[in-house]
Amino acid sequence: MPSMDYIFKLWMSHGITTSREVGCGLGANYTISEKRRSERNEITAPRLVVHCGFPTGFSEGKQARDWVKAIKRKGANGIKFFGGNPRVLEAAFDEAKKQELRTAFHHAQMSVSRVNVLTSARWGLTSMEHWYGLPEALFDDRVVQDYPFDYNYNNEQDRFGEAGRLWRQAAKPGSDKWNAVMEELLSLDFTLDPTFTIYEANRDVMRAKNADWHADYTLPSVWRFFQPNRVLHGSYHFDWTTKDEIDWKKNFQLWMAFVNEYKNRGGRVTAGSDSGFIFKLYGFGYIRELELLQEAGFHPLEVIKSATLNGAELIGREADLGSVEPGKLADLVIIDENPVRNFKVLYGTGHMRLNDDTNEVERVGGVKYTIKDGIIYDAVAMRADVRAMVKAAKNAEAGAGSSYLKAD
Repeated sequence: MPSMDYIFKLWMSHGITTSREVGCGLGANYTISEKRRSERNEITAPRLVVHCGFPTGFSEGKQARDWVKAIKRKGANGIKFFGGNPRVLEAAFDEAKKQELRTAFHHAQMSVSRVNVLTSARWGLTSMEHWYGLPEALFDDRVVQDYPFDYNYNNEQDRFGEAGRLWRQAAKPGSDKWNAVMEELLSLDFTLDPTFTIYEANRDVMRAKNADWHADYTLPSVWRFFQPNRVLHGSYHFDWTTKDEIDWKKNFQLWMAFVNEYKNRGGRVTAGSDSGFIFKLYGFGYIRELELLQEAGFHPLEVIKSATLNGAELIGREADLGSVEPGKLADLVIIDENPVRNFKVLYGTGHMRLNDDTNEVERVGGVKYTIKDGIIYDAVAMRADVRAMVKAAKNAEAGAGSSYLKAD
């Protein structure tokens, strides 16, 4: 993990004033401590809504209930689930409701045949992350996806390669099964948080790897983490093929069709990124998610609603966040371009445009100021801080005889 100052400044300089931080990857105590420092505006950071990762190894409901109570006492806002014993999970969900904790779920393939999106939504799940568990809920001629016989979940190229062939095994758009699943999720006031952006490299590795911002904003350590590696999570493009990319393009089409129709029927869709993996950088990956929601069929104003009011509703803060209204907190993004016309102007690297007066190509846009709790933050200066961090890290490694592009 890079420093949180690096991550926070990338978030804030892209207009992110609130982050639902799921998993507590650096530990619950540290993450909750950062949450409290941000609440007091002692650090340059978004307000953090902390969801700690639920342990998958519990065998009894009492263990789950005790853990949920303990995480509430620590100051967490919610729980992120990955899978586990259905009896234990159901007890955890029940206790979470009693403790007024919100819930998120990445339905991992190791247990999705026992607990898919419909199962967890019926227990009271607040939102599903990514899309795992949704195609499985749409199966109408199988229970388990069509895995190769030598499939290895711990080989992440296997895992993500086969994930890109999953939506085609689900019920077809407009079918009875498709409609039944969608209608039940809508009736449960369920939220989809698709994070399209984190899987985008699977349909075009070259695009993700050569994004404009890597040179100036990606730390050497983060760049190395992105390279193919059989140990590190998300660094799995060991031998990614043309067919893998084609399968993922088709996967995206079906996935996006469900998400867009869910929105059209009144369902809540939010904007998240899961950045920090698979060539996706903090802040930049979030803006890319806005573009991908538009690709899915959202009008730009619907995209902005997903990124603002819908997100506030998801975390239960719509009374004071998510829209510009009297009495709400002053969270604003100031920019000298029109993002409704073009979301690219929100990127920290700006948007490339030809100046017809000078016949020169210019970079325009980039967030100018981010206002959180009425406090004005200079987004341009924050991005300069990040560039300085990256330059210093490269210089330090060069002095030590390391190579920025070395992948080992």
